[in-house]
Amino acid sequence: MARGGLWTWLREDVWEIPLRRYLALLLTAALVTGGWFGVSALAKEDRSCARGVEKPEDSDECVGVSTTDYDFGRPQLRDVISAIDRENRSLKPGSYVTVALLEPFTASDADNLGDVLHEVQGAYLAQYRANHESNGQSPAIRLVLANPGATGAHWEHTVDQLERMTKGPDRLRAVTGVGLSTENNKLAVRELTRRGIPVIGTSITADDLANGQNGKDPFPGLARVSPTNTDEARALASFAQVTAGKALLVYDKPGDPYTRTLQKSFAKLIEGSPYEPQPFTPPADRSQEGTTANTFRQITHLVCDTAPGTDTILFAGRHTQLRQFINALGGRGCQDREFTLLTGDEGSYLTGDKDLDRSALTRKLSVRYTALAHPDAWGKDAAKTGGSTLDAAALNELLSFAARKPVGPIGEVSLQDGQLIIAYDAMRLAVHGIREATPDGRILPPLADVGLQWPQVKGSLRVNGASGWICLDVHGNPYDKAVPIVELTAEGRAQFVKIAWPEGEAPGKECLPPS
Repeated sequence: MARGGLWTWLREDVWEIPLRRYLALLLTAALVTGGWFGVSALAKEDRSCARGVEKPEDSDECVGVSTTDYDFGRPQLRDVISAIDRENRSLKPGSYVTVALLEPFTASDADNLGDVLHEVQGAYLAQYRANHESNGQSPAIRLVLANPGATGAHWEHTVDQLERMTKGPDRLRAVTGVGLSTENNKLAVRELTRRGIPVIGTSITADDLANGQNGKDPFPGLARVSPTNTDEARALASFAQVTAGKALLVYDKPGDPYTRTLQKSFAKLIEGSPYEPQPFTPPADRSQEGTTANTFRQITHLVCDTAPGTDTILFAGRHTQLRQFINALGGRGCQDREFTLLTGDEGSYLTGDKDLDRSALTRKLSVRYTALAHPDAWGKDAAKTGGSTLDAAALNELLSFAARKPVGPIGEVSLQDGQLIIAYDAMRLAVHGIREATPDGRILPPLADVGLQWPQVKGSLRVNGASGWICLDVHGNPYDKAVPIVELTAEGRAQFVKIAWPEGEAPGKECLPPS
């Protein structure tokens, strides 16, 4: 081979071919890497769970507003959500407005999730009644599910979405539900009402989540179907004849909107008590056990140290801590003394709490609480005003059809905690406000006009709820609302005792709040 030929061979076959291969490898690596980053970017962007529901960047929770049969990964909600979807799909376009139910649909705590199930069931039954048993009144009602997260941490994301739904084909006109009186829910309600969206609270009872406190209305457009903690405490006092010298207060410190206002209400009832209120400090997430059981064991010693004749304990706390305290009282040293523990509507969770030591209730300890509603409250011996057996029977009739189509199935039903009943009434109030705000001959009420209806919900314009009459004052709070007093039995039942009234007696037949 000639010298030039050899050089040419070396240049082309020894140097250029490896160089081409090297470049090819670089190009392949670049394409693969670029493809990987592209797929990764797409995977990162696709955080949707269902239509209207997605996982925020900093969370694995599916939050937002669901308009389909998506059940948020909670099988117990599947039946009722399917029933809602079936009802929604039956509505003709342009014939309806939308109401959103705001609840923690991704809750993992069994008690909270049971609460959510019952509230969805109640809201749906009221939707069905509005669309099928109201003599063709319009508009029809579409129900969607708004999830701010298990603790409400993503309320801003969900509120933004709800505001967008007030415009365009969704025609959102009200938000109901809310449920727990927590800081996040308080922020959500404040922002919803600031943006002009009417809110109807179901079981929120905190005084600082209500209008009219100190003459101010921080939540314009908010209506409630449950009494405030102050009204519940007044009703409880009128029933139990609580006296300052015979009661000890145990309370959550620093508390949340529910426990703080309940504490203040109880403290006012026993003003001048010779006993210093006893605090306990639970975890920030009050559904967790924490170490409060140790504190309660110590407080039981102080309970036994009170003078003979002191027989009432007022408890301002959430249900997990309430259960821990009852268990501790079951093992108290002074078993020969009788005590009655009185608390707010969080007591309703105890009927399903498997960790409750029910034997404690056989040891001269009675536990009574103010329920939001109770299925036995409007029996034959019910008060002549403030509610009626007929109003309660209307819901029971719906429930009789709820196990099968076209109404159901809607999942396992329980009325013992009152949540289904109160959510049903809240949805009925939402429908009332929407239809009263709808001009004659029109389908769509102006958004701003719905919340303006609440001051007129009284007298002959009241809502005859299954939980009792809903007569609202000018601030959107129920006036002299029926408060069932319920006793927790050793068998785990919520036994109805008597209806009590914040004003000491049932409202007159006119149901007109005084000035």
